[in-house]
Amino acid sequence: MANPRAKEITGRTVVSEEHGKKFGEVQDISFVSGSGELMNMLVTNTTKHLDDTELQEDKKGRNIIPFSAVRSVGDFVIVSEDDIM
Repeated sequence: MANPRAKEITGRTVVSEEHGKKFGEVQDISFVSGSGELMNMLVTNTTKHLDDTELQEDKKGRNIIPFSAVRSVGDFVIVSEDDIM
């Protein structure tokens, strides 16, 4: 998958590839400033499905999902549960 622009991802709902579970909404993206490589998505408005996991959080309490877990970006951001759990 080609790296999408951060503005194409923010505000989208994060959904699991395996079971279609909604996890929350992408609020922000962290990236490497030199290369522009997307590193992590910062997710807010989380659902019980994501709250039940023990994902790392940033200082603002947003869940961190590694961008490597993203399978596709369209109307939703589809992530692999296996890669975030």
